[in-house]
Amino acid sequence: MATIVEKTPEGIIYRAAKTYAVPDVDVLTLLFDTDHSLAKADTAIHISADDPTLQLTVSRARTLTEATSSALRRHFGIGANGAGKDIVSVISSGHYLLPVLSYAIIGAGGVFSAASAASTAGELSKQIQGADSKILFCIEATKDVAVKAAEEAGWGSSGGGRVLVMSEGKEWSLKVVQNGGSLGPNLIDESQKLPWERITDPQTLEDSLVILIYSSGTTGLPKGVKLSHRNLVAEAVIPGDMFKAWMTSTKPDFEYRTLAHLPTAHIAGIQGYLINPFYMGGPVYWMSRFDWPAFLTYNKKYRITFFFTVPPIYLLIAKSPDVTDQFATLEIAISGAAPLGKDLQHAASAKLGGKDCFISQTWGLSETTGSATIMPFEMADDTGSVSPLIPNMLARIVDDDGADVEPGKPGEVLVKGPVVCKGYYKNEAANKEAFTGKWFHTGDIAEFRNGMFYIVDRKKELIKYKGLQVAPAELEALLLSHPLILDAAVIGIDTDDGTNEVPRAYVVADRKKIRAEEIVAWVKGKVAGHKQLRGGVVFLDIVPKSPAGKILRKDLRALAKRGSKL
Repeated sequence: MATIVEKTPEGIIYRAAKTYAVPDVDVLTLLFDTDHSLAKADTAIHISADDPTLQLTVSRARTLTEATSSALRRHFGIGANGAGKDIVSVISSGHYLLPVLSYAIIGAGGVFSAASAASTAGELSKQIQGADSKILFCIEATKDVAVKAAEEAGWGSSGGGRVLVMSEGKEWSLKVVQNGGSLGPNLIDESQKLPWERITDPQTLEDSLVILIYSSGTTGLPKGVKLSHRNLVAEAVIPGDMFKAWMTSTKPDFEYRTLAHLPTAHIAGIQGYLINPFYMGGPVYWMSRFDWPAFLTYNKKYRITFFFTVPPIYLLIAKSPDVTDQFATLEIAISGAAPLGKDLQHAASAKLGGKDCFISQTWGLSETTGSATIMPFEMADDTGSVSPLIPNMLARIVDDDGADVEPGKPGEVLVKGPVVCKGYYKNEAANKEAFTGKWFHTGDIAEFRNGMFYIVDRKKELIKYKGLQVAPAELEALLLSHPLILDAAVIGIDTDDGTNEVPRAYVVADRKKIRAEEIVAWVKGKVAGHKQLRGGVVFLDIVPKSPAGKILRKDLRALAKRGSKL
């Protein structure tokens, strides 16, 4: 798919040559009641990977969605005063009934806001206070954290009747945590249903608030990202219709099956498991938590054909001897959330079957509802790009002064289009910093070459050494290509005089097999002088990462501060 580059009064604009019609419907109507969605009433759409007898057909999902929406309205007034006003928070691991809760919250007129299942009570308390959440859902495994967070937020003893436990097994139930921690009766009455409001007005769809997702906070405090019906529908339809066109022309017998293994507190899980597979008409097999042996087993057992995952998992695939034929049925493999170095891309693809399934890269953020770039399914690229821009989106690349740079030069990516979020929740300072008109400043540094975008690194993570920029992602990709280095992260460390930053590597490796000095020397022979590991090499047992696979550089900086400067 060709990328058009235009010089306009607004700047140098990048866009795909093709556009797709985005229907004027809300996300639930798109999935349940339009021909756009390939899932039919009897399609098994959400299935437990641990026990595949536990599954939801589209018809059953609709029944439970409307009954749950009714319970939310009757017992807690969700949506009673208008849509998009009542935030409903959820702290849960993945399970096949979780989508029902998300659909029901939206259907009642509420706002679905998930928190990481790994959150501490303090972190969760801050999130529900910042969101001004009305109620908080959990599962049995996260109940204690949820109750403590609610108490810290001032909701009262045992959560003040605003904490609910949802079931994960055969029967769907929502039960309020009562004083002392016991659970009340099931609030679900399937005889009482609340159908969702069908929305077709373009402005209402554009201005709606249905998802509040908190950014990963890898470099600073998390921010609440507001997503609308229009955002979710566009992100389903545009890449989805690209996929459908490929299926029609190239793979008419393709059967969509994916494995839910990433957190649903992140956009990859929300869009990738709750919405996109439904749109594509194939099942999601839900893992309760990520477990490497189970991940391999389930890929083979359920003959997974499509998955999106993150670089740490591709790193495991590339370097683990456990990988044999588990991915024999995989036809589409996509990487995102963090840069995937070219060498790792090739190494992991070889374990998936090489040319038969070559990993493509997508790029996007919570603020772009996921993918802002995607590789057309009839194409492949092995140069390390993150693919062309998706249709209907516009991009610019600008320097520090906001001036457009020429193609091939690095700069910050700005994007505009139907998948760009509605801004940050109750955070005008962040909105002012992130938006220039309708252009969103992504904070990612990229170059545009040969019709593709190449992500250099995050703007705030670039290391400045004697006026030259060093991209941590480049050094990390190089380090990961070393056979004795299992994982790596790079940050900038201040020099003693405070005038420069120098790169320091944190690596996971066997110190009996390779020394820090050897790693420094090895890197020295492969990169320019300003990119040398002058900050040294530190060995770790594990590189700190978010549940979505992003390196937590703020944790590494805190670790560095506890040591001495150079």
